[in-house]
Amino acid sequence: MGYRLPPKEIQDIVDAPPLPVLSFSPNKDKILFLKRRALPPLSDLAKPEEKLAGLRIDGNSNTRSRMSFYTGIGIHKLLDDGTLGPEKEVHGYPVGARINFVTWSQDGRHISFSVRVDEEDSKSGKLRVWIADVESGEARPLFKSPEIYLNAIFDSFVWVNDCTLLVCTIPATRGAPPHKPSVPSGPKIQSNESKNVVQVRTFQDLLKDEYDAELFDYYATSQLVLASLDGTVKPIGPPAIYTSVDPSPDDKYIMLSSIHRPYSYIVPCGRFPKKVELWTVDGKFIRELCDLPLAEDIPITMSSVRKGKRSINWRADKPSTLYWVETQDGGDAKVEVSPRDIVYMENAEPINGEHPEILHKLDLRYAGTSWCDESLALVYESWFKTRKIRTWVLSPDKKDVSPRILFDRSSEDVYSDPGSPMFRRTAMGTYVIAKIKKEDGNTYVLLNGMGATPEGNVPFLDLFDINTGSKERIWESDREKYYETVVALMSDKTDGELSLDQLKILTSKESKTENTQYYLQTWPEKNQVKITNFPHPYPQLASLYKEMIRYQRKDGVQLTANLYLPPGYDPSKDGPLPCLVWSYPGEFKSKDAAGQVRGSPNEFPGIGATSPLLWLARGFAILSGPTIPIIGEGDEEANDRYVEQLVASAEAAVEEVVKRGVAHPDKIAVGGHSYGAFMTANLLAHAPHLFSCGIARSGAYNRTLTPFGFQNEDRTLWEATSTYVEMSPFMSANKIKKPILLIHGEQDNNSGTLTMQSDRFFNALKGHGALSRLVILPFESHGYSARESIMHVLWETDRWLQNYCVNGTSKVDSVSEADSENKTLSASGGSAAREGLNPEELSSLPRSLL
Repeated sequence: MGYRLPPKEIQDIVDAPPLPVLSFSPNKDKILFLKRRALPPLSDLAKPEEKLAGLRIDGNSNTRSRMSFYTGIGIHKLLDDGTLGPEKEVHGYPVGARINFVTWSQDGRHISFSVRVDEEDSKSGKLRVWIADVESGEARPLFKSPEIYLNAIFDSFVWVNDCTLLVCTIPATRGAPPHKPSVPSGPKIQSNESKNVVQVRTFQDLLKDEYDAELFDYYATSQLVLASLDGTVKPIGPPAIYTSVDPSPDDKYIMLSSIHRPYSYIVPCGRFPKKVELWTVDGKFIRELCDLPLAEDIPITMSSVRKGKRSINWRADKPSTLYWVETQDGGDAKVEVSPRDIVYMENAEPINGEHPEILHKLDLRYAGTSWCDESLALVYESWFKTRKIRTWVLSPDKKDVSPRILFDRSSEDVYSDPGSPMFRRTAMGTYVIAKIKKEDGNTYVLLNGMGATPEGNVPFLDLFDINTGSKERIWESDREKYYETVVALMSDKTDGELSLDQLKILTSKESKTENTQYYLQTWPEKNQVKITNFPHPYPQLASLYKEMIRYQRKDGVQLTANLYLPPGYDPSKDGPLPCLVWSYPGEFKSKDAAGQVRGSPNEFPGIGATSPLLWLARGFAILSGPTIPIIGEGDEEANDRYVEQLVASAEAAVEEVVKRGVAHPDKIAVGGHSYGAFMTANLLAHAPHLFSCGIARSGAYNRTLTPFGFQNEDRTLWEATSTYVEMSPFMSANKIKKPILLIHGEQDNNSGTLTMQSDRFFNALKGHGALSRLVILPFESHGYSARESIMHVLWETDRWLQNYCVNGTSKVDSVSEADSENKTLSASGGSAAREGLNPEELSSLPRSLL
């Protein structure tokens, strides 16, 4: 029947022009407005792609497939009064170019980016690196030769100083892709005659044979090239599969990470053998830091990690000091040992055979380091099973000062979250913890927190004394109408301590009806200047009603949800509405933590391309994100009581909206995506009295097909057989009597949610006569991105809701052609629409937007 369009009131919201992405210069005196296009046409997704080692590769452009991109770059000066100057468009690149990897030079005078122009000529589809002068906006190719192309399968390029970039290029000597043999040389064999215990989750897009391995080598191999703005080009190192390129803060060294054979057919490339080497910036090999073997045997237990050196990085406060962590438990979280992780540091070139220095020993799993200077660093550790997280205070270069615990808390306890340190930019271009000096001569750090409270989040900025633990609140969000957050520190143009009287921060501000805008705030007067004026993205819903509601589950657990009502709705006149409940369960270790309020009642309701809030335009009440905590206290596993707690949470939510008189008890639908789809199917099986119908998108329904864990479940099918079976709605297909709509991308690459899950579940439903419908979206992955696909998903969803929620009928085509805007849509193109970024597209965004 072709692709369909939803009703116009939904189309208009989805087709609203997307807002630009902002990127601030290193000196915080200019802002890039990165323009975005509408939803891509299906023809973009239909282009050939290679599925190799857990990646999806566009062989024509030699980059990841399905990348979103920018269509233009606007430059604004940030004037002295805090306002924006007129926009200057970057110009000179080809018309219709697709722009990615926008990066500032360290001095802020240039920006680099990749340009791709898709034409019939296969060469023109490859990426070239361009440079733009920020003052003039004029852009030009970085390389004089038009035959040097970017290889963006892993890393792309990085500035090593103000005028030089290190670029991953396609080797000039590379020929044609390997030819797939028409007749295989032999059978495909995997062996475990050594009796190794190897448990892995259901990874997708893995290598299948030697031809795949050769193809992976072909596309992923890069030649590093040092390119100066004056046109000088110098190859660095041999061709290899470089996964990251990381210059030292002083720009003297480059840390190169690469992967190599032997490959695996059961895990993605992130677990392939990994080598880390140190080179000088001018191409001299210094030493090998590590060469890790293939890691097929990482245990599935949460908090398990790879053996050997990991998280190798440069100290942000030193010119060229490395630090890393090594596990002491073999990477297995089930092994009891103390310490569990050790953090080391070492100079790039050790002198006189000196050995790595132990920075700290940890009994939990290492979770990162924030550097400040020789007297201050914060080291984090965490443990999933207990949800414990700790923050340690260290004096990294003062041996006479012992480490001490600064914070020791539960990651689930959002009310006790003290906030995270804010960072300032150094002269080396790195970011370190900002120190603030007051008139009293004391030095503090800035803690930026979300400020969770029983009334909702109230973000804050505290001056915190690391030595005494005392704090002073110097900024807090409005509580009554607005939701404000601290986005970035703007007064970090000089090294050393910052004066509180000269503090400048960037904040965001929004309300239930006003979309996000950005402001500059300066001390000591705390003057606030608005620097953006983005239009409301969907003014037709500007007067919608939003309320964060609180209610209680029958076991006493406090629950919350966001209740949305259509503009102009009057319960006394209009009566109860059809209601759509959309959610996603979460696991907790305590009832108290599960009952804490997360989010703010004053946040602006962002409406994405497939958001349930779209049905506000169709007269629905929307209960968005009702908390569905699955709790396992102490030694109890949360999923052992999954169905019981799931149903209890849903019953409480439905009872609340019915009691309020905003939802008709016979016209409540439930829906969700991924694990929310799993939830939806379970609710229709085990709580059919609550809902009239369900919409389940990209879900997994048979847990025996994910036998080595799923979501946060790290027991195997054989360790928790009854839990796997009882949680699987596939096993209860005979109980589902309410209409269920299944939607799935035909090329879902998410671990666990194979497209086969929906295929088999639909067959089970159909085999028991259930009123059901399966929609498979060609070329779509776990999240949907093409305009044709998204519009059709919305049409299917609207049709389902009208038929089986609003009208409560079982007649398949009860919605008229006119009511549903039942038009066909060509797959060759479409009109402008809002862009929806799915998970794999996020990798194309700049590393730092602010």
